Amino acid sequence: MADKLNKQSENAEGPWYVDTSCALCRLCLEEASNLLTYNRDETAVHFSKQPETPEETDAAQRAMDVCPTLAIGNDG
Repeated sequence: MADKLNKQSENAEGPWYVDTSCALCRLCLEEASNLLTYNRDETAVHFSKQPETPEETDAAQRAMDVCPTLAIGNDG
């Protein structure tokens, strides 16, 4: 389970986030490339944009479901 106390600092403000346990496997990018992007040093990803539509929310949920390190969370 993602740790809301260890969120990547670049996450867009909102309920969806990636924490510091991201291993940069890139699986989440295949599901939600319009919401997630690499951080500055390309060692992890973060939510550059929060989901705004049902389709984007579904994409964020799929990204969370495929994350092998459980680094994606939703506080909403």
